[in-house]
Amino acid sequence: MRVDPDTAKHQADYRGIDYHFCSAGCRTKFMADPERYLRPPEAGAPTSPQTGPVSEWTCPMHPEIRRAGPGTCPLCGMALEPAEPGAEEGPNPELTDFTRRLWISGLLAVSLLVISMGGEMMGLRLVSPAWSAWVQLALTAPIVLWAARPFFERGWASLRSRHYNMFTLVSIGVGAAFLYSLLATVAPGLFPSTFRDHGGMVPVYYEAAGVVVALVLLGQVLELRARAATGRAIRALLDLAPKLARRIGADGVEQELPVAAIARGDRLRVRPGEAIPVDGEVVDGRSQVDEAMLTGEPVPVLKRPGDAVTGGTVNGTGSLVMEARAVGSETMLARIVAMVAQAQRSRAPIQAVADRISGWFVPLVVLVALATFIIWALAGPEPRFGHALLNGIAVLIIACPCALGLATPMSIMVGTGRGAQAGVLVKNAEALQTLDAVDTLVIDKTGTLTEGKPRLIAVEPAGAFDADTLLALAAALETRSEHPLGLAIVAGAHERGLSLDTVENFESHTGMGISGRVGDHLVAIGNAAQMRHAGADMVALEGAAGRRQAAGAGVVLVAIDGSAAGLLAVADPIKASAHDAVQALHAEGLRIVMLTGDSQATADVVASTIGGIGEVHADLKPEDKARIVGDLKTAGARVAMAGDGVNDAPALAAADVGIAMGTGADVAIESAGLTLTSGDLAAMVRARRLARSTMANIRQNLFFSLLFNGIGVPIAAGVLYPVAGILLSPMFAGAAMALSSVTVVGNALRLNGVRLDRARRDHRSGRAGW
Repeated sequence: MRVDPDTAKHQADYRGIDYHFCSAGCRTKFMADPERYLRPPEAGAPTSPQTGPVSEWTCPMHPEIRRAGPGTCPLCGMALEPAEPGAEEGPNPELTDFTRRLWISGLLAVSLLVISMGGEMMGLRLVSPAWSAWVQLALTAPIVLWAARPFFERGWASLRSRHYNMFTLVSIGVGAAFLYSLLATVAPGLFPSTFRDHGGMVPVYYEAAGVVVALVLLGQVLELRARAATGRAIRALLDLAPKLARRIGADGVEQELPVAAIARGDRLRVRPGEAIPVDGEVVDGRSQVDEAMLTGEPVPVLKRPGDAVTGGTVNGTGSLVMEARAVGSETMLARIVAMVAQAQRSRAPIQAVADRISGWFVPLVVLVALATFIIWALAGPEPRFGHALLNGIAVLIIACPCALGLATPMSIMVGTGRGAQAGVLVKNAEALQTLDAVDTLVIDKTGTLTEGKPRLIAVEPAGAFDADTLLALAAALETRSEHPLGLAIVAGAHERGLSLDTVENFESHTGMGISGRVGDHLVAIGNAAQMRHAGADMVALEGAAGRRQAAGAGVVLVAIDGSAAGLLAVADPIKASAHDAVQALHAEGLRIVMLTGDSQATADVVASTIGGIGEVHADLKPEDKARIVGDLKTAGARVAMAGDGVNDAPALAAADVGIAMGTGADVAIESAGLTLTSGDLAAMVRARRLARSTMANIRQNLFFSLLFNGIGVPIAAGVLYPVAGILLSPMFAGAAMALSSVTVVGNALRLNGVRLDRARRDHRSGRAGW
């Protein structure tokens, strides 16, 4: 941003040149490393959102507020914070400023308490009664006029904009106590005898004003520190990104460079134990790579030439050479950070409850304070005015709309960050709230319950050719086909080390299969109709084909030179975690429905093998899946849909909340509210538990804040005085108000420690807990 040198309040001299800054925080960052900000960026170097100073600031309670630098929210008066935490983020200028004000006001407030209350409570007369009020004024003036200046500025801004907030109440309460006490000190003769104490002095309440300011500052400092911790998850992700990479030049010489200087197409060396610098593909070497930061799964994954690797994951004991495919903001890590940051600033529907309450909260508190003052002034014990003033101020001070406003966004920020660490990416807060309420989970089969990559599982010869010859001839013909089963057959032949002959006269027969000449043989592959077309007798293959199909495998029949030669069985393996994940989802109270475009026989085999899937719908087109989701919703079910393919996108969009597998198609991910980066259904269990924990935390925060104000305001007004003689000092009210916001933020931070890999306690049955 541009700064006017004539109006800028912060400046620094470096090498004889004056530099001007918008805030003390920017000046501090500059002086820590001036050359970093003065050095021009490298030409053509890709930019990355993971490093560099924060470019945009926003309000945690009002994410629609965006500013180019630090400041305060015009709606609630809270300090703005980075919209997206950066790896090189400096200290919060608001926290630095308030900490300084807290130390000074705290020292003055302690002295003020000793002088004002020491004689009354401990018999310590450090100052004569005639001078006591003047000494208290001298101690209180710096607190109110300097330390509390941000409160008054924000309070005045709220009155002008009619967006009343905590600072409206604090500034009215502190201002009333200070102005009354100042008038009583400077012109005591203006007050009638009914205002005077037994010694004929007009009582002053400087300690109420001074101590309340110090306590509010303490609460603000604690809250700012706690709020900074809500970005812990994003900063932990940013820390995973390595700063340096080893680029292999055209001459084979390796050079260590900043990651920002790496471009697409560069070849990089990743040594054992190093973090992979950017997204790319392995071109040489084998190694186990720890992808826990991406998937939440602790088991390393073997990477070989041709396999994709993700920046930020950690290489194991092998050495890899990779080619960079995505750099800067295009990397998976950068996209995850951006998605988490966006989700943290989104608003859950439950936030509307707090918004409606906050809309009339401050005006109602002011009315209650006025009513308290009037009732105590008319009917309270002597000194009536003193009681009326202190109780009215206590009502203003104890009420804290910030606790109510922070209840939801703090939990969302911490919850979405915790989800990112567990491989659950939340697109927006509404998806998280919806997932907590769903009772039905609709699951696609291929790629969700199964690997989504068909594999050759059996070769059964039935003629003059052995298994390897049968497979080699069939695979050679399938090299000309793009069918998924054909690709699995070719891969199976390569795994067995078979050599494949060239193909001539290749033909594709729609709805039946393919044929062609492989070496000296005429080969036909396909279904029964293709066998009949080739003139082959199916009798020898029918029994074996029936058994394989009954077991859920896809069967490819092979005829060689017009005779039935055997069959190939191809199946999509069920994911190892599918059974346990489905059982865990049942334990979470979900009804499981499976949808698939595959045959009914295959779908039934998968469902029975996994167990726990109550409904199976097969032979479906994409529009059929969306229709079934709609029918479930019409019947009253709250539906989540999990899928990974292009054909799942309509159903994902039709569901109450869509859950995409991160290993699936981009269109599926775009259609979903949540993404499971591992592509594993076990992450679905973590997503469900995350949603339930986050929403429970929000409800706790709303309960705490409403209970606090519901009990604190009446006590401050003095409702307990007639029955118990209890009055609440403004100082205690200030401490309680500060504690309320800190309690809400602290409770939200507990989500960082939530265990998502254990079952939630079933309070009805008393079974195992966290």
